[in-house]
Amino acid sequence: MSRAWQPTQPGRSPDIGGSLLRLALAMLIGYGALAAGLAYWQVIDAERLSTDPRNPLVIAAARNAPRGSIYDTNGELLAHNLRVGGGQQQRAYPAAVAAPVVGYRSIIFGSAGLERTYDAQLTGLRSGSAADDLLRKFRADPYDPADLHLSLDLRLQEYAAQQLGDFRGAIVAIEPSTGRILAMVTSPTFDPNRIVDPQRGARYVARLRDRSDSPLLNRATQGLYVPGSVFKIVTAGAGLGSNAISGGTTYESQPEEYETGFLVEGFRIRDAPRSVQTDHPLDFLEATEVSSNIWYAHAALDIGAQGLLEWAGRFGFGERIPFDLPTSASQVTRAGGPLAGFSDRVELANAAYGQGQVLVTPLQMALVAATIANGGVAMKPKLVDEFRTASGQVTRVGPEAWRTVLDRGDAQLIREAMQLAVEGQYGRRFAGGARIDGVSVAGKTGTAQVGPRDEPHSWFIGFAPADSPQIAVAVIVENGGSGGERAAPIGGRLMARYLQLQR
Repeated sequence: MSRAWQPTQPGRSPDIGGSLLRLALAMLIGYGALAAGLAYWQVIDAERLSTDPRNPLVIAAARNAPRGSIYDTNGELLAHNLRVGGGQQQRAYPAAVAAPVVGYRSIIFGSAGLERTYDAQLTGLRSGSAADDLLRKFRADPYDPADLHLSLDLRLQEYAAQQLGDFRGAIVAIEPSTGRILAMVTSPTFDPNRIVDPQRGARYVARLRDRSDSPLLNRATQGLYVPGSVFKIVTAGAGLGSNAISGGTTYESQPEEYETGFLVEGFRIRDAPRSVQTDHPLDFLEATEVSSNIWYAHAALDIGAQGLLEWAGRFGFGERIPFDLPTSASQVTRAGGPLAGFSDRVELANAAYGQGQVLVTPLQMALVAATIANGGVAMKPKLVDEFRTASGQVTRVGPEAWRTVLDRGDAQLIREAMQLAVEGQYGRRFAGGARIDGVSVAGKTGTAQVGPRDEPHSWFIGFAPADSPQIAVAVIVENGGSGGERAAPIGGRLMARYLQLQR
């Protein structure tokens, strides 16, 4: 039976005051949450939202608003606007050789390279100054497009591209003390002017995508290669840094193993044939000068799997390098094996000289060379020196230390070994092509085996002058053969050209 309604009994009035208090409290919490959300979106998260390429404001600005230009370090124009039909703008690229860095901005295909990374700055939705960006939304005209002024030297970029020619590969040149990228070349590449052409761009891009040599891939930052003996510099850093080896470390069995091979769990590690330094146990400097695989395999087993991974990680292996362009992570092993990620001691020994499962990007190896050149300190690599907005604001991007990898003494010892590898009595037989008349050079070649039917990859990393480094380089020529015959001369000529340009 349902209960009948009964009038309120005298002396028991409803709790109106409590209800109003609860309502007021609920409204206060609601408005507080709304205010907090607005504050978060308009202040804390405003930068991300205003630069998101999916933001309609960003899209509209990209199509209709003025867009900043891009210049090299000497003021040479690399990208600018052209007015086309319907009042819209189209990008033009006077120096197509800079395409791997500058990228493109297309109304059909979107953007790539620096055109993508700094889209908000180029369209004027962000300046590079946090304080200015917070106030920008309150202006009548929020657009203040910025020009990008890069560290790239177009003269060196063109020279590097000429050195690679029709070979597939990549070159990275970096200023060791600042991390400024001086040249970054990948081959083959593409013509950004043809991509942004609204009439013929689609057909051109379709052809690029169908090619087997991947011209749209930036090999310098995303190509992963077997490094061969250039990785010995990483192993050297791991050994010296962990105190597993020293400059005087020798292995008594090594001279005999030059003839028989170094047997590791049934696998024989051998050195490349040579007629020098085979009659006595080599120390660290000698082993690096003649690039002894056997000595470095012994060293890796002494360092241990965990030690090699840890110290390689200090150089940047196992993570994406923080950079203006997308990067691939270099690896020492695929991980998952029972020996700290390695499958066994054989893989660990082979990793010491850049074989096994070791894969690297050219940018990573350029940073390895630059770190040794800079006394063990890795600088964060960068492409932009400054932003200059249309209103006259200049925001400079200074050098930034990424991390300390080695102490100065260990870096100095590796520098001496690398100088011997290029200029020593025996080293010049292997990497002498990198020498520069009147200038000391430090470096290391690599001849990376990639299969029984393919020519090895040709590698060189190095820096000059060895005693006061101004430039560090990494050169990879895919299936180019011996590192000493192909990559080392390219590296030497590139460093010589840069030093000549600085006079």
